[in-house]
Amino acid sequence: MMIRVLRRVGVSAVSVLLVVLVVFLLMQAAPGDAAEAVVGSNATQEEVDAARERLGLDRSMAVQFGSWLLSAVQGDFGTSLYTDRSVAESLMQAAPATISISIVAILLAAVLGVTAGTLAGLRRDSWIDRGVSLLATLGIAMPSFWVGLLLVSIFSFQVNWLPATGYVPITEGLGEWLRHIILPAVALALAMTAEIARQTRGGVVDVLSRPYVLAARARGANGGWLVRKHVLRNSAIPVVTVFGLQSASLLGGVVIIEAVFGVSGLGTLAITAVVRQDYPVVQAYVVLVAVIVITINLIVDVSYGWINPKVRS
Repeated sequence: MMIRVLRRVGVSAVSVLLVVLVVFLLMQAAPGDAAEAVVGSNATQEEVDAARERLGLDRSMAVQFGSWLLSAVQGDFGTSLYTDRSVAESLMQAAPATISISIVAILLAAVLGVTAGTLAGLRRDSWIDRGVSLLATLGIAMPSFWVGLLLVSIFSFQVNWLPATGYVPITEGLGEWLRHIILPAVALALAMTAEIARQTRGGVVDVLSRPYVLAARARGANGGWLVRKHVLRNSAIPVVTVFGLQSASLLGGVVIIEAVFGVSGLGTLAITAVVRQDYPVVQAYVVLVAVIVITINLIVDVSYGWINPKVRS
């Protein structure tokens, strides 16, 4: 098992390095001149050349990549072309809002999706099963930004229970923090909850028809013990796979959700950087997202060995 984990860690490290290289090459091939963007379109050629030298853009691509990679490993992603602030500092300032929304959304999706899917699978062809299947279909079909606008219209404007925009750090109070992130988290979690519920329901129905489960039932095994011991664990691998894929996709959905709810998170920072052609910020953001996605895939892959002993060999 340890050899498998080390092998996967090595593959993940190589994947991160390849992503970093591809992102750097894409930034180099992007249209526009970063030096000209910094000094303005009305600057003289001498000012543009001076800015290019100051930013290190006059060096070869290999030297630029090596210098950037060495600094990035040490946590230094350079300086923003517009704000002159450290890119790492900008990411750290924007990260809490995005992390808060994402974590709450993932927890909601995991708890609600697994619970609803398990109940639907155990009560196959009942009104619970039909209701969960209908809600799951609607959840997948409805765009997250539309759900967010609907939630704001109901809970912020009509009943005035929750704020429509903004973010409050958890250090200013758990209640206010939760009030500000619950609506974006619910909007972000809806599609993920629906997909997890569908996969859980299918896995539970499949496991319940297996001979060893039928034999355990014939021997009078307790329903709760049977579900915990056999049903949930043996149906977990496809659910964990979907959970990992959906968790990674949240990083794309959170960009839209932050725009809908006026939250200044990583998504807002990335969009602003793209519009401004602030390449150091864009590059750092893409690398950060890639590292998170690869880490999620690594955790999911390693968890297979814990769930299913056959995978360990």
